[in-house]
Order: sequence, then structure tokens, then C-alpha cells
Amino acid sequence: MRFRVSRWLAPLVPVLVACEGGFGAVAQQPGAVLADAALTDAAVGGPDVEAAATEESAAAEPSVPAVSASARFPRPRAVRGLYVNAWAAGSNGRMRSLMDMALRTEVNAFVIDIKDASGYISHHSQVPLVHEIGASQEIRIRDLPGLLDLLEEERIYPIARIVIVQDAILAKYRPELAVTDTAGGVWVDSKGITWLNAYEREVWDYHIDIAREVARMGFPEIQFDYVRFPDAPEDDMARAVFGGSNGRTKAAAISEHLGYVRRELADLGVQLTVDVFGVTTSANRDVGIGQVWESMIDQVDAALPMIYPSHYWRGSFGFAIPNAYPYEIVLRALSDAQRRSARVDGAGRTIPWLQDFSLGQPPYTAAEVRAQIQGTYDAGIDEWILWNAGSRYTEAALEPVAGFENEPLIRVAGGLSPVSRRHLVLDSVAALSAPTLADALPVADTVLDR
Repeated sequence: MRFRVSRWLAPLVPVLVACEGGFGAVAQQPGAVLADAALTDAAVGGPDVEAAATEESAAAEPSVPAVSASARFPRPRAVRGLYVNAWAAGSNGRMRSLMDMALRTEVNAFVIDIKDASGYISHHSQVPLVHEIGASQEIRIRDLPGLLDLLEEERIYPIARIVIVQDAILAKYRPELAVTDTAGGVWVDSKGITWLNAYEREVWDYHIDIAREVARMGFPEIQFDYVRFPDAPEDDMARAVFGGSNGRTKAAAISEHLGYVRRELADLGVQLTVDVFGVTTSANRDVGIGQVWESMIDQVDAALPMIYPSHYWRGSFGFAIPNAYPYEIVLRALSDAQRRSARVDGAGRTIPWLQDFSLGQPPYTAAEVRAQIQGTYDAGIDEWILWNAGSRYTEAALEPVAGFENEPLIRVAGGLSPVSRRHLVLDSVAALSAPTLADALPVADTVLDR
């Protein structure tokens, strides 16, 4: 018997115990370091991936043809995607493996690193500033046009990911574009990270030039990441100086610049999407980074909140260990996003980043990944993208093209259950406290940023 559950849009399920105000501990901690990300970009590469990319990629520098991105890559009705880091994208073997997975399953899109938090541009760019500052010195995708041709052949929708404010290379060569220190020079936070100043228009112009280049190559969608101000402890932030605000709040600057980017890319007909912290869907105010849902969602075609359950604070939505409740966390976070977007004229879509990695207990297997996907559907959203820093995914969590042979299990209410019984399970434990159920599970003691 086959079960086709991935298209179900069941009625919204009430979360067992919810914190008053919609989010709980995170929004109540001014100055706290927000943990809304997966693994660092430093964990993305690795010698084996880098070596494969070097050996298997074409050596010739490609030309940059002018093409109609929308004609080459019509947008799927519902994007179901995977993040592909630049090293994997530059490896013929890794890309073939990922494409084969897509052809076997419901996956129809790849988010490909064009510029990650290292500051390096992944391909042979013709943007002058890229070469002036040395951002062209680590080419990971040696034939980007050829890769796009292959994706077109396999009917996989490509999305270009471009990181904005984490860029030590641009900050080094153009220090006036970086956050500065009260003691002088470029500000560096306690993690050793250098940040560009999101108030500065030139920061955005640089990334617009990169976006225009890859859009002309054929990318139909540009996804900006790190579209924000730094998240850092109060002691760090006390040393940070942000020039160029001209009286604007951080949230106003982010909204203004997203509108500017949209206008600058309008002639290319590409989709503009933006990654945001997961907390943004539920926090009713700016938590210090300039991301406020209502001031961003009408400036983009879609916002992608990183609603990784392992990255929510203890007590979020009433759960002591949010990581143990992937279905409930995703459902609640996205329900908040849907409710808020409904009040904004011209609001873009919501497409969640979901967690396909383990951080704390329980480890994430197919049941935990599938639970997030089902939570997305039950929130009334049929699109999602999975994040794994090494671009290695749990195929058992993905629906095969012919449908599931056996009904998948998902983690719900702290345990495993067939997906069709999720409502019965929730009803049967409604009298119990979700935090009590989770107390037996240890808390992840490490938080890494994306």
C-alpha cells in the first residue's frame, strides 16, 4: 500500500503548550545572542570535497551568456529544495549524486552558493570589484554556465545564494564599508567575525552586481542571506559603531535596501528571496538585527525563515527542548508567519529552511526531517528547503516520485508515530505538558551560527 502524504494540507493543529505572546524566551532577552542557524560555513568544505571539486571541475574559464532565466527555468509550483555548498556544486561526482536524488524524489530545486560567508566568489566572475579585492582567488565552481546547462537538462530549478554582511575580504580592502570599533579600525566580534555595515549603500551595490551577473547566466532566483546587522553579546555590541544610519532604525535600513535591490534587479525578471532568522516569524519587535517580519515580507518574493528546532531557546512555544518537537515547532513558527503575512498588502511567500542535521538530542533521522516537512504542510505552506552544511541529505525523509511504499513515521509529541495518526497522538497527550515530556532529553550545549 502506498501513502501519499506530502500533499496533505490538514487543518492547523494547536500546539500543546504555547508561550504567551507567541514565542517565549527569545524575544524577552535583549542583547542575547540569537541562535537561528545551522552549521558554520567553515564546516561546509573539507579536504575531500575540495579535492573532488579541483579534480572533477572543468578548468576553462566560461563566458557569460545572456539568457532568459524564466524561459530556461520555469519556477515549480512548489519549490522543494536542497542547499548545495560551493564545493559540492563544483564537484561533478557530488552534483551527479545530488541530482540523482532529486530525480528519485520530490526534490526539484537546488540553492547553490555563489558567495558564502568566506567572502569568496564561487565562479569566474567578471565583476571588477571581485578581482580588485581578491575575492576571485578561490574558485570552487569552475564551469557555472555548464552546471546550469546540466540542471536545465534535468529540470532542476537553481537558486543563487549570496551572503551579504559576513565578508572579511571586502571589509579588509574597503574598511569604510565595515562596522567599526570604538577603539578604531574594523570591529571584530568575540567569535572573530568581521561584519559589513548594512547601512552602507555600497555594500548592497557590490552584491547587486554579483546578482546581476549570475542572473544573466541563467539563475531565475537570487537568494540573499545574512541580510541583517550583527547578533553578538552586549559587550561586543558596545564596541560596534554603525555609520551611515542617517537617523534610520536597523529595520528601516533593511527594508529600504531590500526595496532598492528589488528595483535594481527588476529588469532581469528574477525572483528575489531573503533568508531570515527563525525568531523573526514570531518576535513582535526587532531583536537587534533589523529583521522585522512586517517590514520585510512585502519587499521580497519570498522570505525563508530558518526555523531549525535545535536553534530555538529552551522554553520557546512552551517546549523545554524544542529540538525534540520538530513537528510542533515548525507548525507554530510558520503559523505565526502566515498570520502576520495575511495582514500585509503585497506580502511575499513564506518558504522555510528546515533542519537536516543533528545538534543535540534527539539525533535527526528521517522521522525528524519528515516531521518538519509535515508541519510545513499543516501550516498551509507547500514549499520548503533543507539545510545541511555538508550538503548530505536524508533521502528516506523525502517522498519518492512514485509515492511512499510505506507510511512514514514522524516525531510528534516527543515520540514517533505514523504521519496519519499525528492528530490522534496530539489529542491523546493534550493533558500532558510538552516541557515535562522533554525533560528527559539533554539540551544541546553548542550553538553555531548561520
